[in-house]
Amino acid sequence: MSHFSTVKTQLRKREPLFQALLDLGYTPQGGENLVRGYRGQTVKTELAVKTHKGCELGFRWNNKTSSYELVTDLDLWKESMPVDRFLAQVTQRYAFNVVVSATDQEGFQIAEQKKNLDGSIELVVTRWDG
Repeated sequence: MSHFSTVKTQLRKREPLFQALLDLGYTPQGGENLVRGYRGQTVKTELAVKTHKGCELGFRWNNKTSSYELVTDLDLWKESMPVDRFLAQVTQRYAFNVVVSATDQEGFQIAEQKKNLDGSIELVVTRWDG
């Protein structure tokens, strides 16, 4: 019996997801990986992470939803934050990286970045037309 849980996300691009994990201090492994769970069971993922407390998680592509889904064994989750809070942090950094990439492609530069008390991030971008 599998103990792996799958959590749907709205994360559709690999590079911003990879960067989000790096931004949060994790070391994601790209390519096909095996994530380990209860009694050594494994599941294939496209991105794998060993958390700071030894839990393994991964993100695998779901063709039906055209997005990555988080896969982990929740019985082995040892992080100080619940999995939904972890995913919220990943999603915020993912969105930040998508915005930064899009603004860069449009010729904008970040002029100011501020993290608010509520955890939100404000960006001021500029573009010089010459």
